[in-house]
Amino acid sequence: MSSPCCAGTDIPPELCSLTSSLKVIAEEHRLKILCILRDSDHCVCEILPALDLPQNLASHHLKVLRDADFISSRKDGQKVFYSLNHSTIDQVITMLNQHFTKEK
Repeated sequence: MSSPCCAGTDIPPELCSLTSSLKVIAEEHRLKILCILRDSDHCVCEILPALDLPQNLASHHLKVLRDADFISSRKDGQKVFYSLNHSTIDQVITMLNQHFTKEK
């Protein structure tokens, strides 16, 4: 028997939003970036070596995460620092819990 949220032929809009978010963070390098930023802000010069990617690909992944609002950036002189957007991550976790935690 299917759940009421997925009983129809259309996926509810909130699950479509969740799908988009999960696609963004499902990529291995993006998930690694999120892990790097978990505890503190980091300069792009600290993130790049951990990814072992060419600079243009690392920049692409950072842009995708920034566009999806998972991270934010700020410039300090010549350096760009990235940080987690905890509210976006909390929203994704909340949506997962709302839709996939069995009610008691």
